Amino acid sequence: MSSQRSALIDSAKGLACAAIVWHHLAFYGTMPDAARGVLPGVIDWLAEYARMAVQVFLVLGGYLAAASLAPQGRARLDRPGLRIVRRFMRLVVPYAVALVVVMLVSEALRPWFHDPALSGEPGFWQLVAHALLLQGIAGQESLSAGVWYVAIDFQLYLLTVLLFWAAWRGAARLRARWARLPHGLTLAQLLVVALATASLLHFNRDAAWDNWALYFFGAYGLGMMAWWAVHAPRAAQAWGWALLMALLVLLALALQWRTRVALAGCAALALVGAARSAALAAWQGWAPLSRLGRMSYSVFLVHFAVCLLVNAAFEWLWPGDAAAALAGMALAFGLSLLAGRVLYRHVERHVPTWRVMLRWEVAMIGTGLLAARVALA
Repeated sequence: MSSQRSALIDSAKGLACAAIVWHHLAFYGTMPDAARGVLPGVIDWLAEYARMAVQVFLVLGGYLAAASLAPQGRARLDRPGLRIVRRFMRLVVPYAVALVVVMLVSEALRPWFHDPALSGEPGFWQLVAHALLLQGIAGQESLSAGVWYVAIDFQLYLLTVLLFWAAWRGAARLRARWARLPHGLTLAQLLVVALATASLLHFNRDAAWDNWALYFFGAYGLGMMAWWAVHAPRAAQAWGWALLMALLVLLALALQWRTRVALAGCAALALVGAARSAALAAWQGWAPLSRLGRMSYSVFLVHFAVCLLVNAAFEWLWPGDAAAALAGMALAFGLSLLAGRVLYRHVERHVPTWRVMLRWEVAMIGTGLLAARVALA
């Protein structure tokens, strides 16, 4: 079943990644405006709804977090700080490399490509906030499309580790007969359900929280519940988890309809059904889609720089040409996959060291400061 689960996860990541890239291609630059002349409905749908694929990433993130931190519902986290630091390093090294590329591309294009997609010259505190994954909380403009998600992903992992660590310490202080609660949930699982409920019913309804993990923990928590449902030893327990997930989503939607919550719920429940299905046990996925899923983080990070380059070339060579715009968007998608593959093979898949992380963090800040100085000269 492990290979089948991997195929499901990689395929879901690949589809979600492709949707996000096409959303940005349909949202930023001048090509989307020209392409609307040929496919207005498709471009508008991509610009408005394809971004919802981020909910799939949130669910999968929670699913994989439960797999690594509390696969049986019991967390054993005697060194939470080490897990948090390792997660930060794995996220931030390819992220810093991609931001260096984005800033170099932006400054190269700035003198002759005037488009709102280009961010302003970066400032020192803006760069520091990005280096620490605090740009949203600090109210700093993002240097690249989608990097807000990297910060949220780290916040969610940090919150989950601390939650499981608190559950581990709490369970250790209780009598053995209370280590598993009477209704079958561990203390860690109970805390996840409680926080996911609070997110779905309260925090996710208030946009003032959208730079914080609590806003997104509902989808992330559904992903963790999906893992426990898939790996429940008895079918009745799996059905219990699925029913709990469905009830939480229905209650949240009855309180306030949110398409993102409906999609997260459907994704989590579909994951449970697919992963427990004997009919899918031998399915190995479609190789190109699985490869995209494995390198989805790198593609996600670097595609915006490609989007800017292709938009600038289109504006220079074929301004306003609808057919050229469609071809340019397809070209940008393909080049994004190639750039993501390079970043994945040479950076992401390698375990980073402190020295590598600091080198790229410094390079990111230095590149931004140099770009700002050149712009002022």
